[in-house]
Amino acid sequence: VQLVESGGGLVQAGGSLRLSCAASGMTFSINAMGWYRQAPGKQRELVARITSGGGSTNYADSVKGRFTISRDNAKNTMYLQMNNLKPEDTAVYYCNVVLSSIGYWGKGTRVTVSS
Repeated sequence: VQLVESGGGLVQAGGSLRLSCAASGMTFSINAMGWYRQAPGKQRELVARITSGGGSTNYADSVKGRFTISRDNAKNTMYLQMNNLKPEDTAVYYCNVVLSSIGYWGKGTRVTVSS
């Protein structure tokens, strides 16, 4: 299983970014997936999750109304649209999938939001 995140960068507060997670080595369309983030000095936290078909999503309270998770099963890719970014969103963002009780992670993409 390989997960590759992209789309991070430096953005001013109030700006937007779209993260992508390209997956391979797995049957993408049958697995729920999630985005997590880890800020400096903090534990990794769940940002958003999406079911296999994309019909159900859930979000951390801190990002509700600003972030949108989605997926394109035909492209084996998951997305995280991030709007109205805040400095506290600064973190490394990771995508995650759990297969047979084993968690797989990408290497992450860094998001820095300046005030």
